[in-house]
Amino acid sequence: MTFQIRHVQAVWPNSKYEEYRLHCFADPAEAKAFLDHFQGEAFDAKRNREKGKIRGVWRRSDEYRRILDLGPLSVPELLRN
Repeated sequence: MTFQIRHVQAVWPNSKYEEYRLHCFADPAEAKAFLDHFQGEAFDAKRNREKGKIRGVWRRSDEYRRILDLGPLSVPELLRN
């Protein structure tokens, strides 16, 4: 799989924010395989990043929740609190 890594700051309505690492694929089939394996979230820069602004933030409308487990990856117990 070939991809590029980008970063975006996700901001929720309650002012919580997190830095997300994006894995950007040119091939939609590779992106879907990666998404299925890691159970991540799809990101569309034109839709999610303030109308495609390169330095724009990801304005989230859902409820904030910490990500502790994501597919085969998890945050170690020591770092959870």
